[in-house]
Amino acid sequence: MQTIARWLRLALEAFSGLTLVLLTVLVTVAAAIRFFGVGLSWYDEVAPILLTWLTYFGAALVALHRGHLGFDNLVRQLPAGRRALAFAASEGLTITFFLALAWGGVRLMHVISGERLMTVDWFPSVAAQSVIPIASIIFVIAEIVSLPMAWKKLGQSSRGSETTDHLS
Repeated sequence: MQTIARWLRLALEAFSGLTLVLLTVLVTVAAAIRFFGVGLSWYDEVAPILLTWLTYFGAALVALHRGHLGFDNLVRQLPAGRRALAFAASEGLTITFFLALAWGGVRLMHVISGERLMTVDWFPSVAAQSVIPIASIIFVIAEIVSLPMAWKKLGQSSRGSETTDHLS
């Protein structure tokens, strides 16, 4: 699992970094051109697409590092049996949500198939919206490959808190 996690991290970092650079260059160029009284006709359509891709793939990278908001402190306070149940329920709900999001993204792609962007008419809308199912599946993979580490961390932190509770 660690090998998969390492390769996934590298791929997500590279893709997110490249997307961030592209978005930064685009915004900088568009702002400079607009300063001189000219605008890019396609900027208002392409920049949000890049931001969406950055957001979705960045979220998957954060999921791989278990950096999203959660209820870890609450879960750690539960007795061992309930802690395991709460952890499993949380993971199950998260994975189920992103699988449903991926399914919805695929359905959306079927609905908009054949459509193109308004200002960049050679670019299919399906390619822009494919971020939803692709990044959702990657998010699920990130959750699964980081699951053993999260489980181990949950167990270690709970033993540590039980030790400190007995000392007070």
